[in-house]
Amino acid sequence: MNERTPDMIVSAPRRTLFGRLAATTAIGLAALASTRAHADKEPARPESAEWPGKLTGRHRQVVDAYDINGGFPLAFAFSFLITDPTPGSSTAVVVLRHSAFPIALNSAMWEKYKIGESFNIIDPETKSSAVKNPFLQPKPGVLVVDDMAVDRLLAKGTVFGACNLALKVLSKKLSSNAGVTADDAAKEWAANVVPGITVIPSGTWGVNRAQEAGCTYCAGG
Repeated sequence: MNERTPDMIVSAPRRTLFGRLAATTAIGLAALASTRAHADKEPARPESAEWPGKLTGRHRQVVDAYDINGGFPLAFAFSFLITDPTPGSSTAVVVLRHSAFPIALNSAMWEKYKIGESFNIIDPETKSSAVKNPFLQPKPGVLVVDDMAVDRLLAKGTVFGACNLALKVLSKKLSSNAGVTADDAAKEWAANVVPGITVIPSGTWGVNRAQEAGCTYCAGG
């Protein structure tokens, strides 16, 4: 009859333990490699994922522009900045969503898609339906305050985000005005957003991200 020595009794469990550890380690490394390979294949996040970026001003406010409201969301951003004139001390963020989205478009889109006529937006210069973006590069004295214009706010460092959901919904609604398909209208609108304005996933997403970045909230109307 074979007899097991004490060394045999001890070494067998050790070999089993080390074997299990080696197998577990191999499985873990394989899973990690698979995860990394999958991550490498994932598409890069869009630029808007980091919006509004690092806001440098000590005082920060987001204007929630869910309606054009005569351009007053822009006036609110201007009034926030002008009352704290120390350079770099304040940062304004404007989210253009819902029916305020057209403020983000250049004048060519306003004319082609009859935005002013369709949404009953009056140009303060002509006193009739707007055939251009009345809040972009207006003539002096047309707006309540010249510096509330989109281009001037951008020049002062105001951060703008425009709702992608509103872009798709409104462009589809007005696509027939230009005689194009809804898909073509959406692509054309996206290509004609005013330079400096970022198209973001949704307006509500933008308001949330701006507040997470330290902004207080202002209803733009």
